[in-house]
Amino acid sequence: MSEETFLDWPVYELGRAEKRRRLEAELSALTAHHAAHCEPYARVLAAHGVDAQAAFTLETVPWLPVRLFKHRLLASVPPEQQFKLLTSSGTTGQTPSRIVLDKTTAARQTTALARIMQRFVGRARLPMLILDHAGVIKDRRSFSARGAGILGLANLGREHVYALREDMSLDTEAVQAFCARHAGQPKLLFGFTFMVWQHFVLALEKSGQAVDLSGALLIHSGGWKKLTDIAVDNEQFKARVRAVAGADVRVHNFYGMVEQVGSVFVECEHGHLHAPAFADVLVRSPDDWRVLPHGEAGVVQVLSCLPASYPGHSLLTEDLGTVLGEDDCPCGRMGRHFKIHGRVPQAELRGCSDTQQNGSPP
Repeated sequence: MSEETFLDWPVYELGRAEKRRRLEAELSALTAHHAAHCEPYARVLAAHGVDAQAAFTLETVPWLPVRLFKHRLLASVPPEQQFKLLTSSGTTGQTPSRIVLDKTTAARQTTALARIMQRFVGRARLPMLILDHAGVIKDRRSFSARGAGILGLANLGREHVYALREDMSLDTEAVQAFCARHAGQPKLLFGFTFMVWQHFVLALEKSGQAVDLSGALLIHSGGWKKLTDIAVDNEQFKARVRAVAGADVRVHNFYGMVEQVGSVFVECEHGHLHAPAFADVLVRSPDDWRVLPHGEAGVVQVLSCLPASYPGHSLLTEDLGTVLGEDDCPCGRMGRHFKIHGRVPQAELRGCSDTQQNGSPP
């Protein structure tokens, strides 16, 4: 693989031609790497007549269906180098994805996530309110996407406070104490979307209380399926958060998955999701899998330079989306920007927070 470190690339400043050149080199090298070190992946490529040593374009990098990770444990490192096992929070009775990390990939994920989020949060570590409970991160060697997300974002904060008790009830006293301690200061909030809605917004509304989190930035992700089912869209979510937490609270969603932790696509001020320099997104037709032009909806494919310990650098998701443009978002960030419409019809329900129902653990 290339000696050049993609983690040093400017996150949102590469023009399309330069970004494509760099990504294609990295993704081609990763394809060869995984074919050489993961026998099942090599067999998949061979069965489809793919030369793993080829120089691929973004459109021709071979992809795996993300669901494959529910049924196969795919690793490109020997057992003694397997540092951590991540699992998706599959719904009850359904098989979760299992993702093998070595120390190199784990470090890449941490650095990438920090570099992306610093472009929205800033470099200073802010007082942080985590809209979850502390029990989610107890097992540091093997934990769910919720735990991975919390640990990853926690690196951006300080003086961490958990807003929920382990029974998923809102610890109002802890939240109010956090608000009082950091009144008038910038603050960072993080939680998974449905849990923010169910256990923070609705809990405060039901109690008739509000909290003063003025100056806060809320980062959230996952769980939109449940909100869509009860007709809560992105704008209503933001409005209800601000109604209970403060009119000036900034709210940014991000799109990501346990199969590519670290390569997150954050929503900008105009409501568009953005691909960072070391990742990209394509949209394919479900009829013939051709790459669709901007403006047409199809199945989302995600590409990432990060996975070295498992062949997850090119994945076909089970989400529908549309690429809106490239290098032309009004926010000024370069790269492709897009939106997600929801799950592919009849696709298995999955997600970091979709499994949290009635206070039951994932």
